[in-house]
Amino acid sequence: MFSFAALIAALSLQQMAYPESRRMDLVETLHGTEVADPYRWLEDANADETKAWIKAQNQVTNAYLTAIPERAVLRKRFTKLFNFEKFGAPSKMGSRYFWTYNSGLQNQDVLYWSTSLQGSKRVLLDPNKLSKDGTVALSGTSISWDGRYLAYSLSKGGSDWQEWRVREVGTGKDLPDRVLWSKFSGASWNRQNTGFYYSRYEAPKANTALQSQNYFQKVYFHKLGTPQSKDALTYLRKDQKEWGFGASATEDGRYLAITVWKGTNRETAFFYQDLLSRSLVVSELINTWDAAYTFLGNEGPIFFFQTDLNAPKGRIIAVDIRRRAKENWKTIIPEAAESLESSSMAGGKLFANYLKDAHTQVKVYSLSGKYEREVKLPGLGTAGGFGGLKRDRQTYYTYASFDTPSTIYEYSISTGQSRKLWQPKVDFKPDQFITKQVFYKSKDGTRIPMFVSHKRGLKMDGTNPTLLYAYGGFNASTTPFFSPSRLMWMEAGGVSAVACIRGGGEYGKAWHDGGRLQNKQNCFDDFIAAGEWLISNNYTATPRLAIQGGSNGGLLVGACMNQRPDLFGVCLPEVGVMDMLRFHKFTIGWAWVSDYGSPDKKDEFETLLTYSPYHNVKVGTKYPATLVITGDHDDRVVPAHSFKFAAALQHAQAGDAPVLIRIETQAGHGAGKPTAKVIDEVVDKWAFLIKNMNYQLPSGFGR
Repeated sequence: MFSFAALIAALSLQQMAYPESRRMDLVETLHGTEVADPYRWLEDANADETKAWIKAQNQVTNAYLTAIPERAVLRKRFTKLFNFEKFGAPSKMGSRYFWTYNSGLQNQDVLYWSTSLQGSKRVLLDPNKLSKDGTVALSGTSISWDGRYLAYSLSKGGSDWQEWRVREVGTGKDLPDRVLWSKFSGASWNRQNTGFYYSRYEAPKANTALQSQNYFQKVYFHKLGTPQSKDALTYLRKDQKEWGFGASATEDGRYLAITVWKGTNRETAFFYQDLLSRSLVVSELINTWDAAYTFLGNEGPIFFFQTDLNAPKGRIIAVDIRRRAKENWKTIIPEAAESLESSSMAGGKLFANYLKDAHTQVKVYSLSGKYEREVKLPGLGTAGGFGGLKRDRQTYYTYASFDTPSTIYEYSISTGQSRKLWQPKVDFKPDQFITKQVFYKSKDGTRIPMFVSHKRGLKMDGTNPTLLYAYGGFNASTTPFFSPSRLMWMEAGGVSAVACIRGGGEYGKAWHDGGRLQNKQNCFDDFIAAGEWLISNNYTATPRLAIQGGSNGGLLVGACMNQRPDLFGVCLPEVGVMDMLRFHKFTIGWAWVSDYGSPDKKDEFETLLTYSPYHNVKVGTKYPATLVITGDHDDRVVPAHSFKFAAALQHAQAGDAPVLIRIETQAGHGAGKPTAKVIDEVVDKWAFLIKNMNYQLPSGFGR
C-alpha cells in the first residue's frame, strides 16, 4: 500500500520522497543480450497497481509544484498572453466560406461559416458545448463540394480514435450518421455530395483501444442516411497489414486518388480508381516504393505529384496515366537548391513551398512549370496554406514567426498581391525582442542551424535561464513558430533556442537520413552540441540550461540527459518514446521502424539499445532536475514509456535534483488539448524550471 502522507513529506530538493515503484525480476535474452525490464508491469494501464502508482506520483508532483510561489504570477501572465484571437485560414466550398476561430481562452476552436468573409458569420460547430471540461475535440473536417454538408470527426480525451458525424450547414442540425473506429484518416466527399470516403481499422477488443496494435487499415465509402454496417468496402490489402490509405476524390469527380503509406516510411505508393469505370478496379499507378509521392491534383489524365525520386530536395512531376512508364514522366518543377517542403494546386497554378535555412519561401508556377513570381512574405517565418480549387481567384495562407502570431492573408492568384485578412492582437511589444539565426558545428563537423530569441539588450554573461528545444525525426522540419509560452519565458529574462537538428527535413532527404536508423546518434550529438554552443557563447551555464522536446523530441531529451547528465540543469521530456525495444508493440508504434529500426533485427536492436532512454538509465548518476510529462489517454506514444522511464530515473537518482512525473488525465499526445489544460501544463513546466534554476523573476514581471 502507498502511504500518501509519507510521500508528500520532505519535498525539498535534498529530501525527495517518491512513491514505491515495484521492481520485477524480469530479464529477457534478446539477440543474445540479457535485457532487464523491471517496470514492465506499468505497461498495464488498466491494472489497479498502475492506477495507484499514477495517483501517488501525481500527488507528489502536484504537492511539489503547488508549493512554488511563482506559479501564481506565471498563471496570471500566461493567461493574459494566451487570451488573443486565433484564426484559421478560410476555405471556400460552393458559395460558402469556412474557418475556425477562438476568441482567446475558449477550450476548443469554433468552426464558422459565411457567404462572405466581410459579412456576418454563423457558428457551424462549437466543440466547447460537447463536454464540460473541453476534452472532446474537433479532430477533422470535410465540407462537401456544394458546401451543403460538413463531415466532422471528434476525439475524446486526446485519443487518436475518431468518430465521424455529418451536419447540415444551413440548418446546423446533425444527421443520424455515425462512423466509428477511424484513425489517421480524413473524409473526402464524392462529387455527387451523397457520401464520403474514409479509412478505418477493426474495432479493438474491450479495454484495449488505447494500447492494441493498429493493422489492416481499410478504405470505405459511407453513403448519407445509411448505417455504418452498410458502408461499401472500397479497398483492402489482406496481404499487407502495415499499409494505410488516404483516399480522396479528385475535383473533377472522375478519380479516387489513394495514397498508400507504410508506417512513417518516407516512401509511399499511389493507386487510383476510375469512378466512371464499371469495374471500379483499383489501378496501381506507382507501386515501386522507391520515393515519396504526394498527389497534388489532376488535369484530366495528367496527375501531378511532389516527389523526391532522383531529387533529394524535391521536385514536381506530371504523370500521364495513359502512358505511365517512368520514362514518360515529365518534370514540371525541377529540384532546387532549397528543400521543397510542400506544394499545392489552386486557381490553375502550382505553389511550391521551399525551406531556405529553415524559413519559408513560396514560389508560383504555371501548370507547365513556368516560373511566375515569389510570394512576398513579411519576414523570416513560416507560411502555409495556398490550397483551393481550379476556379478560385484567391487562395489563403498563414504566416507566423517567433514574434508574429499566426496571421491570415488572402492572396490574389492573378495579381500576386497579398492582403492581410485577420491579425490577432497579443499583449506584448514585438520590438522588445530579437531573433537571430546562428550556425554551429556538431561533433562530426556538420553545420547545424539554430534560432535564438530573447529580449533586446540581454547581457551575455553566462547566467541567463535558457530553454533549448528540438525534434529531429521523421522528416519533420522545425521552422519559426509563435509561442505565447516562450514569449513569457523571454519576458521573464529567458533565452529561447530552437535547434534544427538532423532527422528533420530542413535540408531534404540527406538531412533526414543523417538522423535516422544507424545514424540516430547524430541527433543526440547535434542537440548536445547546441547546448555546448550556448554555454561557450555566454548565453548561459549548465545550472540554467534546460532542454525540452515532445514525442520523438521526448526521446531526444531522454537520450541526451543519459549521455550528458553533466551538461544540463533541467530536463523536460514530454510524451517521449523511451523504451526503444518495445515501442513497436503498442498502437501505431510499429510504424516508426522506418526512423528507428526494428528491435526484432539484431543489428538494429544493438543500435537501439545503445541509446534507449529507459535502458540507459544508470544507478548512481546525478541526473538533472527532471519533469517527465505524459497523458493517460495518449494512444500515439502510450504513457507506459514515460511511466517506466520515470520509475527508473527515481530509482537511479544519486543527486539532490527532483525527478517527477506529471500525468495529465483525459489528455493524449497533444492534439485537441483544451486551453485550460494547456495553461495548467505551461505554468507547471515554467515554475519547475525557475525553481530548479534557482532563478528569480525580474521585478515588475507580469504587470
